[in-house]
Amino acid sequence: MGKKGKGKKRTGKSKVSSDKRASQQKQKSTKGRVVITHSTYIPGLIDLLEKLAAWPEIQTITPAVISRARSNSPQLRLKVSVPIIGGHKLIARKSKSAQEVFVITQWSKAELEQAIAQTLT
Repeated sequence: MGKKGKGKKRTGKSKVSSDKRASQQKQKSTKGRVVITHSTYIPGLIDLLEKLAAWPEIQTITPAVISRARSNSPQLRLKVSVPIIGGHKLIARKSKSAQEVFVITQWSKAELEQAIAQTLT
């Protein structure tokens, strides 16, 4: 049997403080990120979300549950649905599919709708 505590001691401190590291990461990327976690997305949604993430005010965009809709939507649409903590929930629609999208941003609903309209054109 070996003795406990023979390995290196870890103090939990790194050379760069966590606050400094976080500020360096913010300075590096003024672009938001799109979280890719599912295997299925509405066609064209990821490209649109990456364009939307280019706005510096948007931190994170996360596509979520995809479901079937009753009515048909021939073009890809994004609609701001409800506010969530730290951002808004969007509904993406195309043909008979609907997908929830969560956006983390400090923007109001009107500002986000305006950015979506500019991104869609």
